[in-house]
Amino acid sequence: MAKGEPVAEDKLEDDLSEASMTRRRKIEHIEICLDEDVQCRRSSMYEHIGLIHNALPEIDKDKIDLTTNFLGLRAHAPLVIAAMTGGHPKTYEINRKLAGAAEELRIPIGVGSQRAAVEDPSLADTFRVVREAAPSVPVIANIGATHVDVAPDAVEMIDADILAIHLNPLQEAVQPEGDCNSEGVLDNISSIVDSVEVPVIVKETGAGISGEVAQSLESVGIDAIDVGGVGGTSWAAVEYFRAVKEDDDLKAQLGLDFWSWGIPTALSVIMVRDATELDVIATGGIRNGLDVAKSLSLGAMAAGIAHPLLRPAAMGSTLDVVVEVERILEGLKIAMYLTGCSRVDDLAERPLILSGELIDALNSLDIDFKKIAG
Repeated sequence: MAKGEPVAEDKLEDDLSEASMTRRRKIEHIEICLDEDVQCRRSSMYEHIGLIHNALPEIDKDKIDLTTNFLGLRAHAPLVIAAMTGGHPKTYEINRKLAGAAEELRIPIGVGSQRAAVEDPSLADTFRVVREAAPSVPVIANIGATHVDVAPDAVEMIDADILAIHLNPLQEAVQPEGDCNSEGVLDNISSIVDSVEVPVIVKETGAGISGEVAQSLESVGIDAIDVGGVGGTSWAAVEYFRAVKEDDDLKAQLGLDFWSWGIPTALSVIMVRDATELDVIATGGIRNGLDVAKSLSLGAMAAGIAHPLLRPAAMGSTLDVVVEVERILEGLKIAMYLTGCSRVDDLAERPLILSGELIDALNSLDIDFKKIAG
């Protein structure tokens, strides 16, 4: 046996083990989100934003146009089916149903982290099915900031129109097998931007993005930020349940301690918009059309929704997903009708009523809430 061959075999075994762990983690995340209450115990702060009722809207609700420019691509509504899953054979059908709904409604859709398929190409079909089922809508690929070399492959894998780079330091910090080395992440993002020919979004996964971080990201040439703020699924909570299952008392306690850590979605949208010129997607606790309308009123180009669509996709059919999305879009239309907005862009021109904790937070950050309220 030549020198070095045992090391190569060991490396192969390590790679296979890592791929197996990632694959197992993917399905555990889905099962926990379906079986446990993993919602954040703090709100997204949308309850502190009020739209002003217009008793004379002077528009026809049936003529309201939800069409949106989504990073240069056409979408029939400012709503994204946010990244959820992929990377395990059981996730194939979930992604197929989500993508089928996106295609029927002509709205953008993102896939979950493609790391599993990078490590194990046999899992690529669990991601490719999204493009197969949604051939005519914006599809968003998804990698971590450490996967610099595979960014073009991730885009090609699903013929993506956009690439999202996810940030999840909180989840890594409380995850039993988490990686907390974040050195060089901004440089990695810069390299990824240079390596692909599609727009790049940087997205958080439930803890929000601050104005300062947004400025750093803007400096390396990204196109948009998905704030992924507090108010929806808590990945610290998800990892708490995984740690309990693994009898890891330390990580379980940390999951509890940091269950609601982060920046609420509404506040994060304001912070990013105040600090940069980047397009913004509001994800995190978006539960109805009124939340979407408030996001657009804050200046977001779209809102993203994930958890409310998971159960219909996992337990139901494509039609069940469509019905849930249509409920949200109908709520958005009603909010637009009641504020006299015939186009999506009109919402950003309407004055807002801000109150309570949101005003306190803006004051503490020295952000002029009267400017936000319009």
